[in-house]
Amino acid sequence: MQNKILLEDLDYIFNKLSDKEKDKFRDSTILFTGCGGFLGYYFMHFFAHYSDQLQIKKIIGLDNFLTGTRDWLETLNTNNEKIELKDFNVITDDIDNVTGAQEANLIIHGASIASPTFYRIYPEETIDANITGLRRMLDYYKTKSIKGFLFFSSSEIYGDPFPEFIPTKEDYRGNVATMGPRACYDEAKRFGETMCYIFHQKYNMPISIARPFNNYGPGMNINDKRLPADFAKAVHEGRDLVMYSDGKPTRTFCYISDAITGYLKVLLHGELDVFNIGIDKPEVSVAEFAELFAKNAKNVYDYQGSVVFDVSDDAEYMTDNPNRRCPNIDKARNILNYNPTIHVDEGIGRYLTFLKINNGQLL
Repeated sequence: MQNKILLEDLDYIFNKLSDKEKDKFRDSTILFTGCGGFLGYYFMHFFAHYSDQLQIKKIIGLDNFLTGTRDWLETLNTNNEKIELKDFNVITDDIDNVTGAQEANLIIHGASIASPTFYRIYPEETIDANITGLRRMLDYYKTKSIKGFLFFSSSEIYGDPFPEFIPTKEDYRGNVATMGPRACYDEAKRFGETMCYIFHQKYNMPISIARPFNNYGPGMNINDKRLPADFAKAVHEGRDLVMYSDGKPTRTFCYISDAITGYLKVLLHGELDVFNIGIDKPEVSVAEFAELFAKNAKNVYDYQGSVVFDVSDDAEYMTDNPNRRCPNIDKARNILNYNPTIHVDEGIGRYLTFLKINNGQLL
């Protein structure tokens, strides 16, 4: 692990955690489903890099690699004896067959397809990972002594909020389509939250829920098919940045190190609660995001491409796509001392620098 961007980001995350939060990792066995995905890249590198300093006993990574990436994980595993990797399908495989699973006391359920392109290809798997897979994890750990259980929900549970509910607070109940190309993901996450609530009520499980808002950065495979990955791939390949919309939808984009900091704080909170994790400003249009990519790409790659508009061949490309997405993160600020600081302009530059150093790869 020599990429300077990654090393700087891991240091940033570590320094954002309080001494009390760091102490909760002592003598812990961490079990992480979906470890081969975008978020898993930073989680697994962070745990590996600081395993001795945080006195982590073991890190168990599970993934069926339907959309995740294996090569970098195997390299990480080879270089750290505390890491155990297993090909594992949370929907069908028996967690009791995973060595060390019984001793795990910090659980992260991140197994899910998060890219709209892929969860439309695999809608049943998307539902099952967030409902059946989550249920099986909750059943397994409901009577065990654990310190924290993090469920990755999504800002998509809000659907397309009415303007008066933007920035969006955690108590907004949503404007969500139950039928449509995105519903398999949105509704599975909503029901997953309900299961977390029920298992906490019945078994007093220390479950915390994170609702991510538009993460991007190193660890996001350029073939991921989400907007930042599409732009990064175009830059790396020297192609124009193509928008398949009018460029008017707006988002706040949260850089990966700020996001992981928030998720760790949610995990270590160890109580039933739900938190928006993202950054609350600036809210930029897709067109503005593309222009920031082009500007940073020129500095990092000497990029000569342009930002262009086109029409997607996919008739459902924009169906149920929210017009605005912006979190209110006051709750996470006040309870978790969560304070994201990396501006989208800086974050894009860091992402592209990471990709240039790694020649577009995650290794």
